[in-house]
Amino acid sequence: MRSFARSALVAASLVLVAPMALAQSDADRATARELGKDGQTALEKKDYKTAEDLFHRAESLFHAPTLLLGYARAEAGLGKVVNAAEAYNRIVREGVAPGAPQVFVDALAAAKAEVGAVQARIATVTVTITGPSDPKVTIDDTPVPTAALGVRRPIDPGSHVVKATADGFDPGQTTFTVADAGSTTASLTLTKSAAAAVAAVPAPAAGGTESAAPAGSPSQPASADSGASASTGSTQRTLGIVGMGVGGAGLVLGAVTGVLAMGKHSSIQSACGGSTCPASESSDISSYHSLAGISTVGLIAGAVLAGGGAVLFFTAPHGSSGPTTGATVQPFIGLGTVGAFGRF
Repeated sequence: MRSFARSALVAASLVLVAPMALAQSDADRATARELGKDGQTALEKKDYKTAEDLFHRAESLFHAPTLLLGYARAEAGLGKVVNAAEAYNRIVREGVAPGAPQVFVDALAAAKAEVGAVQARIATVTVTITGPSDPKVTIDDTPVPTAALGVRRPIDPGSHVVKATADGFDPGQTTFTVADAGSTTASLTLTKSAAAAVAAVPAPAAGGTESAAPAGSPSQPASADSGASASTGSTQRTLGIVGMGVGGAGLVLGAVTGVLAMGKHSSIQSACGGSTCPASESSDISSYHSLAGISTVGLIAGAVLAGGGAVLFFTAPHGSSGPTTGATVQPFIGLGTVGAFGRF
């Protein structure tokens, strides 16, 4: 480790001339240099969490085998052997260019020497989910692709949490623990949610059982929709009859009171002679205005009710179960009153 500390410092001093530098500015290179030095200090103190963060930041600013080696060692110290092995193998795959600084060559040699011990610790787990065909699965809140389900998956030794969700199913969760280089399985069975189960149950046919007779045959009972349609049509026609009856009564009332108002008007004109009416005619004038108002209201309301009732009656759905209503309506008219009574 002491030799790596010295090589890390040398590598940092060579950042400005390294041909593989990817930093975007002098400030980035200087920042990577300081992060590498601080990361190495944390690594020597076995503060692996801090070292992981510092080397990850440094390597993201400047890609060098020395910094990636520090990151791999920090991950191995934390037990994250899958990440550590990937970092070591990346150094080995990339190698170093001819004429590269010696510290880069030393980092490559160290990666080759250390990767085997780390890879030997990697465990595996096989995750299986029963129930849905397309579950969403995570291990320690990290998504697991559907293609990786049911097959062995590399994983760090230790305890882990598997969670699974799917549309129409209750979520599931399980835990497992695996030792260094161990192998285990994690299985979950998701059950359909209560809401989905209720939605999947079809509504029972009218009469409680479904007839085996062909549709349209005499023995085929009317469907629930047909019964509902017939019931709705019967109610609508009944309301239409009521509307037309009351509307007709309103029209009659308006016509009768209109005739009476016209008679009062003629009488008042004769008494007044086209000039100011005497006080004796005040009662007839008041009666005229009342009759005129009732006539207007009766005619308007009657027309609206009768028209609406006709629309309801003639647009009502027709069932196939014979007469739809036995309603009888009898309108009544009184002075200032219009209505109907009957049997439905």
